[in-house]
Parts: sequence; structure tokens; C-alpha cells
Amino acid sequence: HVPWVFDEEAVDVLRFFTKLKCRLMPYIFNAACEAHEKGIPVMRAMMLEFPEDPTCDYLDRQYMLGDSLLIAPVFSPEGIVDYYLPEGKWTNFITNNVLEGRRWVREKHGYLSLPIMVRPNSVIPVGANDKRPDYDYADGVTFHVFELQDGSRVSTRVPTVKGDTAMILEVSKDGNVIQVKAKGESKSWSVLLRNIYSVKYVEGGSAHGEEYGTRIIPEKEMLKIILSE
Repeated sequence: HVPWVFDEEAVDVLRFFTKLKCRLMPYIFNAACEAHEKGIPVMRAMMLEFPEDPTCDYLDRQYMLGDSLLIAPVFSPEGIVDYYLPEGKWTNFITNNVLEGRRWVREKHGYLSLPIMVRPNSVIPVGANDKRPDYDYADGVTFHVFELQDGSRVSTRVPTVKGDTAMILEVSKDGNVIQVKAKGESKSWSVLLRNIYSVKYVEGGSAHGEEYGTRIIPEKEMLKIILSE
């Protein structure tokens, strides 16, 4: 197919999801590195990530992209999609809407939306470049933090384009305290606490409210974030 066969709407849709993929490349390429090193596929059957949930045994119209993103493609011309969410609070990466899991969901989507649901207790590295898939993933990376549970410890890796480790971020939550520790080289980075809008104090950085949550700009490699009770 050639570009001039498609109309402007098709171009807009392709542009939107191509830019989204480029921004998600730190996460996607890290999953590809894991596939190379451990043999775990990038696109995973639901039962692979949720073996204790019997509903996931037979799901064939949705999948996990890496270990944290649930993708439910829309197959109907009306934009109706049914998908299953395992236990926990799941966040739509695009809309920031939060849904409780352990149930089926029916939604209607347009061409510029899709169920891209983020697993609770996830940290997704999002790159600063939406123009190309291969770039310095650690330069300007934003770590999106989703639905941390009390007592959780989560780490994520940002690879280089050669598959080496550029940066590792460790995040933990105890009560109303979130601690962040960065390891490796990064020209600049930040943390976006999705759906958290009340931060009392940040040790080692500063907090800035945004539409989808609170962005933490670090001044040191270690952060201590006190949430408002």
C-alpha cells in the first residue's frame, strides 16, 4: 500500500499510534530484550501472566504486551470491544480512566482510542521522542507509576538501543510514603504519579500537578515522596 491511497483520517490514526509506539519504545524494547534473554514473548497470552485466574485460560481476543500492558484490539466495525480485566485497579494508558478488575468490560472506541490497560503496581518508562523508534531512551524519560499497593517494590529497566542497561528505577510504597531510587546514566528523567494529585512533600525533588497526575522532577538520584493522607 502507498500513503496516497488513504484519506486524512487514516493518516491521523496512523500518526497517533505511531507516535504512541515511539514514546513506548523504552518499555517495548525492554520486553524485546527480555524475549531475547529469557525466551518470554513480547506478546503474551493472558494465562502466561495470570496462571491462577481460570478466566484467562481461554482468552484469545486480548493479550499482554510485556508484563504490564493489556491490549484488547477492537474487531467490530461499531467499535464495540469486550475484554476481561484480572484482579486489581487497571488504568487506561491513553485516557487515565481507572477500572476495577476481576470482571468483564464492554466499551465503545473510536479510531483514536483503544483499551491499553496498565496493570496495577506497574512502572512504565515513556520516552521523550515520538519521531522515531530508535533513540536515546534514557534521555528525558518519564516513569509513569500506576496504582502502587502498600508494601510493593517495583523496578523497571531502560535499555540502550544495543540492549544494554541505561538506567534502572526502583519504586516502593509504604503507607503514604513513596521512595524512588535511580541507577545508571540519564541526562534527565522524571516520575509521573498517575491519578495522584495530592503530594504533601518531596525530599530530593519537586512536585508539579498535571492533568493525569503529579510529576516529580528529581534533584537527586533518590526521592522520598510524602502523599497527603
